[in-house]
Amino acid sequence: MNLIFLLMAFCVGMAMSIQAAVNTQLASSIGANSVVAAFVSFACGTIVLGGVALSRGGLGPTFAALASQPAWKFAGGFLGAAFVFGTVFLAPRIGLLSLIVLVIAGQLLTSMAIDHFGLVNMAVRKVSGVRVAGACIVAVGVAVTIFGERIVAAITR
Repeated sequence: MNLIFLLMAFCVGMAMSIQAAVNTQLASSIGANSVVAAFVSFACGTIVLGGVALSRGGLGPTFAALASQPAWKFAGGFLGAAFVFGTVFLAPRIGLLSLIVLVIAGQLLTSMAIDHFGLVNMAVRKVSGVRVAGACIVAVGVAVTIFGERIVAAITR
């Protein structure tokens, strides 16, 4: 794999954590309105992506092709909205670290299933035993991150 792409993926993960924290702060400063904070986040993103799309050109044929797409292919926007709302709603309630490790665990398990079975028309990439072992290690890390202090307290009683 290209090192640049791996670093880009790492930066995307960093951006997700920062986005959740920033959106949570926005929500708290506007009366704890998670829905409006998520809406503003999406509106800002839409403006930026609109500018980039306009600068690249070719919007006519692209928009024309949208009409022939099945409805399920538009679910990404709904899922993205649910993600942003979920992070804004949950971060102040469970903490950013718990939120992000659970998001990563959910992404990991779902991504393994999508790759292994070729779901959502993705290429099949069989999940090896080594990758399952890695996922189990991450799952243990999630459990330690969330319940570690309770586990230590229970052991030391």
